[in-house]
Amino acid sequence: MKIKSKMILLMLFISLGPISALAENWSMTEIHFTNGNLTNPFSNSVDKSSTNIVTFQYVNDWDFGDSFVMFDYIFDGDNDGFNDNEIYHESYFNFSSKKILGVDYGTGAVKDIGVFAGINISADANVVKYLPGLRVSWDVPGFLFINTDAGFYIDDSKGVNKGGAPKQKNSKYFDISWAYPFSIGEQLFSLEGHVEYITGRTDETGGYASDWLLLQPQLRWDVGNILLSKKDKLFMGFEFQYWKNKLGVNGESDKLAQFLVVWRL
Repeated sequence: MKIKSKMILLMLFISLGPISALAENWSMTEIHFTNGNLTNPFSNSVDKSSTNIVTFQYVNDWDFGDSFVMFDYIFDGDNDGFNDNEIYHESYFNFSSKKILGVDYGTGAVKDIGVFAGINISADANVVKYLPGLRVSWDVPGFLFINTDAGFYIDDSKGVNKGGAPKQKNSKYFDISWAYPFSIGEQLFSLEGHVEYITGRTDETGGYASDWLLLQPQLRWDVGNILLSKKDKLFMGFEFQYWKNKLGVNGESDKLAQFLVVWRL
């Protein structure tokens, strides 16, 4: 697999640098495996293919806020003009007004308001997106968390002349993320995930990337609680994906349930 080494180093530096520099209160590391027949809108051969994704996911809480770091290793076997094996990365660093400024939001629905900075990198396609914005964290009974994010989707990609995907104009995005644990008898479950909306934009070739809507809820069953007598270690379930206008390609979409295994380290 040909990997853009500078891009991978940039991912690691951006993700791990701020985390190692600040005091950490708690952290959680997970490895996910998903499999499903996903659409590749840039494929030259087939519309859908069996796609395996291994995800490294790291979440932590630190003195000034919280962080989310994710790496996807994707194998889809499609002829899309790039490599079959792909690496995709996202990082988000949220700076909490409650922690930094001591703002007291009382007992209402708003738990915290923060300013955050994010970055999305597709190493194979030479795509880099910066995502500055605002986050509102909500206090809703039963939920571990509900966050709403809104901000800008800023393109800093290399473009076609550097062998990557076309460089795009900047746009906007909105995201809701959540986690809701529940039980049925002695069985422990969790419904978690996010919903993302990104507005349309033109690119350097005169093309147009349509606005997209992406829903990725996960239904997890804590099988480790039954098989290993250890809670919060091993999960199985499904990740449901609905992606309208996938990657900005008008009319292309995913509607499926992917098999999911999660190992929490």
